[in-house]
Amino acid sequence: MGRRELEGQECSKRERVHPHRISQRLDAMKRSILLAVVTLMLAKVTVLAADNSLSDQEKKEGWVLLFDGKTTDGWMTPKGKTLANKHAQEGSLNPHTCDYMLTSERAWENYKLSLDFKISRKCNSGIFVRTFPLMPRPGRDVGFNGIEIAIDDSQTAGFHDTGAIYDLVKPTKNAMKPVGEWNHIVVTSDRNLLVVEINGDEVSRMNFDEWSEPNKRPDGSAHKFDVAYSTHPRKGHIGLQDHGSDCWFKNIKLLPLK
Repeated sequence: MGRRELEGQECSKRERVHPHRISQRLDAMKRSILLAVVTLMLAKVTVLAADNSLSDQEKKEGWVLLFDGKTTDGWMTPKGKTLANKHAQEGSLNPHTCDYMLTSERAWENYKLSLDFKISRKCNSGIFVRTFPLMPRPGRDVGFNGIEIAIDDSQTAGFHDTGAIYDLVKPTKNAMKPVGEWNHIVVTSDRNLLVVEINGDEVSRMNFDEWSEPNKRPDGSAHKFDVAYSTHPRKGHIGLQDHGSDCWFKNIKLLPLK
């Protein structure tokens, strides 16, 4: 056998790889890819906070947690009474049977309120902002002393449906998920503006400066409240309404705005 033939055989041996080694290399590559994917997923999870807690980023930004997931600390009845912890249910607040609404003990001005809510069948509830329940007007219930973002088991988008600024501004759409699923809502109460977002969609907006007459919307149509909202107090409590049915709220947090 000539020299060139011998060299050719050696090259051929070096080029051939045993199938078992190929399988080992493929397994190693798969493990590396899987490890990278798991690492990325864990990194993403660590950025997000667990229910009823603040992430490190939220803490840096100045968010305030309003519900600890276990107790009713920081909340009261509209008459200023303390609340039984029965309203804290499996990591959520349920205002049902609480005397009309769960009310934050502290009043706030200029903020972004973020929370998740879930409704029961035929639910009628709401989120109140700029409310002052401890100072009711004579002959009026506390519902007339604040502004309600409606929560309702309906598929329509009227003045009393989910996302409406109750009886004042219709939502542009009903963005709520089916009964039993969690929804995310962000309410921005900032000086003369009130903006409502549900599941990522802005659904209603109100400029208080445009509401200068009681019982009348800026377009001249009538509403039920004898309030000129241009002069309505912009600082007030937050309320979670009980209107005779179960509604659950969690991840209640607030970012003060400068």
